[in-house]
Parts: sequence; C-alpha cells; structure tokens
Amino acid sequence: MARYTGPVCRLCRRAGEKLMLKGMRCLTPKCALERRHLALGPRRGGRRRPSEYALRLREKQKVRRMYGMLERSFRRCFAQAQRSPGLSGENLLRLLEMRLDNVVYRLGFADSRRQARQLVRHRHFVINGVRTDIPSYQMKVGDTIGWRESSTKLEPYKRVAEEIESKVIPGWLKLDPATLTGKVVSAPAREDIDATINERLIVEYYSR
Repeated sequence: MARYTGPVCRLCRRAGEKLMLKGMRCLTPKCALERRHLALGPRRGGRRRPSEYALRLREKQKVRRMYGMLERSFRRCFAQAQRSPGLSGENLLRLLEMRLDNVVYRLGFADSRRQARQLVRHRHFVINGVRTDIPSYQMKVGDTIGWRESSTKLEPYKRVAEEIESKVIPGWLKLDPATLTGKVVSAPAREDIDATINERLIVEYYSR
C-alpha cells in the first residue's frame, strides 16, 4: 500500500503548526518549527493573502497528514461521515479518532500515530481478544484493546510500561495501567478532539 515516506517535519512546516508527527520530539528544541520558524513555500515578491480555496485545501491537508492518511481513504472517510446523521465535520473527526491506530496513540501505547500504525501492522495488539493488523479498523464503544501475549516480552511493551504513568488519556478511553489494556467507553465528543482543527473548512472543500 502506498504511503508517505518523506521527511515528516516538512509537513509540519507546510501546515505552519505542530502536527505531532514525531511524538515527544515535537516538544523539544529539535523540532523543525522551533529551529526554523519560516513556513515552506515561495517567498519571492512577498507573501500573498491565501484564497478561500487555499485555506480550505490547507486545512484538509493538515488533518489528513495529522492522521497519516492518503487522499483516497480520507475522501472515503468523509463520504461515510456525510451519510451519518449529525454534522458532517464532527462525524468526520469522530471517525478519525475511532481508528485503531489513533486509539493506540491516544492510549499512550505509541509516541505518534505513525509509530502506532507500525505497531498495529506488526500485529502487536488484539481487539476483543482477536489479533488484527488493520490500522484503519473502526473501534466501537465497548471494544477492548490489549497487547498480544508474545509482544509483552518485547522492547516496545517494556518501554510503554515504564512511561505509561506520565501519559494523559482522553475521557472517552479507559486504561488499566497494570495490564496495559484499554477500552472505548464512549464516542469522542468535539471538545475531546484537537481544538486547532476547523472541520467546517474541510466540509466546504469537499462540498465545492
């Protein structure tokens, strides 16, 4: 399957804000935005005011890259959000948050969504006792997630066990630090999701 393999710090600089694509590194002085404050793009002749289309496109690209998705799968996710009752923008963010790789990241089992995707691909987790390697798997309320028994002997599990106490877990998830198992207790509300996202612009982009 195709995926982006270039330098992810370029994506943060292009968006003009931290997308947390490298986990804790983004909070250190090594972050590209901390070292180089200028955004990517042509500067000859000064900066022009972006058009309405450019604003909508940048917001869509920012969220797509934040969750590590390609355009085709992101568009498919938006189409599903449109078919669901309620606001399309909030439905979209809810679907993105309920992806398995994002739940792994939110539970503190990985430092970034990119790392979470790799852990899922390597079959380190079981959902309701069943092993899965699909990062886009849609979690449901009541689903439980835990580490595969053979994975508890590996370095990723040991590192998470040492650092799990310092992780902040959102209210729609429940974590048992002793066994490193998590549970989806409710669907994420809008206030549980990144406040810098303007989902209205994404809806307007696909509705043009």
